Amino acid sequence: QVQLVESGGGLVQTGGSLRLSCAASGRTFSSYHMGWFRQAPGKEREFVGSINPSTDRTYYADSVKGRFTISRDNAKNTVYLQMNSLEPDDTAVYSCAASQWRGAPRRIYQYDYWGQGTQVTVSS
Repeated sequence: QVQLVESGGGLVQTGGSLRLSCAASGRTFSSYHMGWFRQAPGKEREFVGSINPSTDRTYYADSVKGRFTISRDNAKNTVYLQMNSLEPDDTAVYSCAASQWRGAPRRIYQYDYWGQGTQVTVSS
């Protein structure tokens, strides 16, 4: 069992930055592929990015590539989402999730544990 708690959301102006954190419980955190998803009002939840537990290789949606960066600190059981050059279209509830799938999971069903989410609002 893994419990995930996100923090760091808030209100920011266009072009600003935020760093989200996802703190995980459980001794096996380092074995999980960690992902970030977001859901805007009236839209489906979508993949933002993820990080491999062994190689730290990262994967991103095209919409955030070059602006967002995912990192993890296994000693702190925490994964981060650094968001730069934020745009109003980035406004959403951001959730982290843990997956035991091999490879680079991007689908919601591939993730076993989810946090409650944190709101990010980008004003124009």
